[in-house]
Formats: sequence, C-alpha cells, structure tokens
Amino acid sequence: METTNSTDNPRVSVVIPAFNEEGNLEELMRQFDEMNRSTGLTSEAIVVDDGSTDETPKILKRLKSQYNFLVVCRHNNNKGLTDALQTGFAAARGEIFVFYPADLQYKPEDIPRMVEKIDEGFDVVTGWKQGHYAKRFVSSIYNTLSRRLFGLKVHDLNSVKAFRREVIEDMFLRKDWHRYLIALAAEAGYRIGEVKIPLYPRHAGDSKFSGFWRIPVGLLDLLAVKSQLTLLRKPLLFFGIPGITLLFFGFLAGLVAIYLRFFEANGFRPLLYLVILLMVMGLAFFMLGFLAEAMTSIKEELAAMRQSLRRLEDENKKRRRSEDGSRS
Repeated sequence: METTNSTDNPRVSVVIPAFNEEGNLEELMRQFDEMNRSTGLTSEAIVVDDGSTDETPKILKRLKSQYNFLVVCRHNNNKGLTDALQTGFAAARGEIFVFYPADLQYKPEDIPRMVEKIDEGFDVVTGWKQGHYAKRFVSSIYNTLSRRLFGLKVHDLNSVKAFRREVIEDMFLRKDWHRYLIALAAEAGYRIGEVKIPLYPRHAGDSKFSGFWRIPVGLLDLLAVKSQLTLLRKPLLFFGIPGITLLFFGFLAGLVAIYLRFFEANGFRPLLYLVILLMVMGLAFFMLGFLAEAMTSIKEELAAMRQSLRRLEDENKKRRRSEDGSRS
C-alpha cells in the first residue's frame, strides 16, 4: 500500500474508496475544491485506489499535483470496501471522519451539513438518501431489518456517514462490515444523528455493488453482527440453556428406557439412540458455550488494550503540543 500526504492540520478527513473511477475523479475533486473554498472547511480528501485497473492511478497522480488537500493511498490489488475504508481511516488526520463514494451520487457540497450535525453533539451522522435509485426495494428491506434487529431510529444505514475520530478508533471491522458501522456505533453507546442527503445518478462508470449474491451475503452478515453484539454478550448462558434442556430430556428419556428394559422387560433400542443423541448435543452446546466465553474474554481484553493505546496516544499528542507551545 502506497500513501502520499498533503495539507496540514485538516479538521475533516473525507475517505473516498475508488475502484476504476477514472471518469469521476476529476469532477469529484473540482467539486471538493469548490466546497472547501466556499465554506472555509479545513478538510482533506483521502482517495484510496483499491487496485484499479483503468487510468485511475495516473489521474490521481496528476490531481495530486493540482490539489494540496488530496491524499492518495493505493492497494496493489482489489481488497474490497472495508479494507479501503480502514486504509483511509489509518491515513486520516482530522478529528472528524467522513465516508463518501467516488461515483458522484453524493455531492461534496453536502459534507458541511453532516459536520454541522456532529458539532451539535452527535457522534455519528448518517445520510438519508433522497431521490430515486434502482435498489430502493432491497435497501428498504435491509434498513427495516437492521432497525428492528438493532433498535435503531435512523432511516438509512447504507449511505454516506460522518464520525468523530474516536468512534472509528474503537471499532474492529471484519470484511464487509462497513455496512454495519451505524449498528456497531449505536451498540457502543454513541449518539446517532441523521441528515437528508440528495442522491444523484451515477456520473460515469458502472456500479460496483450489483449482483444477486450480495443479498444473501448481506443477510448472513446482518445475523452475524447481531449475534456478536447481543447473543454472545453472555455466550455460556446462550448456549447453556439449550444444553441443559437437552441434557434434561436426555435424562428423562434414559429413565424411560431403564423402566422399559428392567420393569417391563421390553427394551426399545431407538429410545437408547435418542438418549445418546440428546446427551451428546447437550454436551456439545456446553462446549460451544465455554469456547465462546473464551473468545469473548479475548475480544474484551483486546478492546481494553486498544482503548489504553488510544489514551496513551492522546496523552503523547497533548504533551507534544504543549512542548511545541512552550518552545514558541
């Protein structure tokens, strides 16, 4: 991964994943420059070239010499949107992170409204798409399921987003979990806001988010996130209850089998198989519970380590600023 840095001390870092977006980048940067000039917002545009095979790298190199707010990161091969976002977040220097696509379906002129919402006291702001788009039906099902599963009140989880820096630093994202940034932030206790954002037709190129298999994969990811956030808070309890239930019924079935064999002199072999099945399944659930408890413990320890490292970094930054101030 290659990185080229630019302007100093931006307040807002706009992360823009780009894969084969040669037809959009020049107009996107022009609009971004216009937004910066008209609003006075101190922001940087971090374009992550996610292994593009068209003229995207050459165009970005030329645009980098033209705009001092542009930061360019590049993956040598296509790694997907989640990895592209993480690369951009790692390179970002602002106190507010914004996720924006490169296809100009959202205009940079709407970024200041999202930043204003953050300044009102929200930790995360998500856009609510306004306008016609082809996948409205699928998106509505996804958003409805997400709101009910995670208890969210916002309308659109799959749009542009703005975050305070610490929100992203507290998160661990698995592949394709960028769709659930809002749910993860809400579960961590952050305050979620919403802004209506106009949606425009794609400026150039083809959508990178089409295909039937995105629907079942998205649904399975949704269930995986839900299980990790809620069901696995107390995994031994979650797996232990069905385990105890199975063992109890296995014990009852065993008593019935003993009664039939020794008191009625009428053994019933399928009942013996049922006893074995229930007992083995009950023990298996208990083993899953113990393993999940161990994994949850490791996860919590890693989260605590990340928080400690972040506090240490913040203290080092404050110390460096104070030292710089005393020198001046």
